[in-house]
Amino acid sequence: MLVAGLLFGLMGVFVKLGAAYFTHIELVFYRSFFGLLLIYAIMRQQRISLATQHWRAHLWRDISGTVALALFFYCITVLPLATAVTLNYTAPLFLTVLTILVFKDRFHPPLAIAIALGFCGVVLLLHPTLQRDQLLSGLLGLISGFLAGVALLNVKQLAIIGEPDTRTVFYFTLTATLDTVHAITAHTFLILLGLGSTATLAQLAMTRAYRTGKTLVVGSLAYSTIVFASLFGMLLWHEMLPLSSWLGMALIVASGVLSLRLTPKH
Repeated sequence: MLVAGLLFGLMGVFVKLGAAYFTHIELVFYRSFFGLLLIYAIMRQQRISLATQHWRAHLWRDISGTVALALFFYCITVLPLATAVTLNYTAPLFLTVLTILVFKDRFHPPLAIAIALGFCGVVLLLHPTLQRDQLLSGLLGLISGFLAGVALLNVKQLAIIGEPDTRTVFYFTLTATLDTVHAITAHTFLILLGLGSTATLAQLAMTRAYRTGKTLVVGSLAYSTIVFASLFGMLLWHEMLPLSSWLGMALIVASGVLSLRLTPKH
């Protein structure tokens, strides 16, 4: 999941670079198109069939994941990179709540406090941004986080019923490529290639993490993407975060650690 966090951070960099040449919908298409080619080659090499008996589970995962991705890419194009990534990475917080509900676990007060702590951290991190008339973008980012949480829960459920990592990622990228093909130039090809390759490798790493690890452990480690995105934002675009934002990050990490200790294991 830490490898996936780094790769997802790099994906955000390529999205922000590509935003100068493409709309966020185009970037979703190209991210998925290059990924589809790569994942299909891996499946052929590993001799994994495309056939599946769990198409409904794939469909729910693919729709929620694709809409979340489109909203996420939009937020990257209009918000600071760290802010956009943090909004999307409220997904582990939503995942905690969804996991409790799906597995019918007891929602005890300490866990509720831990989750609330994470959302307080998100508010602190977003406070300067949302003051600049970007409330709608912020709300769309939170929706992307919720839908990403739904998609992550579907990933875990697909793993439980035995679906291979590559097949899960293949159908997600296939769904997200259902769009019109747009022309690219030699100048932008490397950006799109970087976008597609980092996103696909990150997706594979994340899917493997959710298949082999405990859901909420992996969900907590997913917060590493926020740190990587913050560093990339500062280094490449000089996006300096105020003290309140760093405090928000600390609260989010603390929330992940507390959730790890307090949530029933599955």
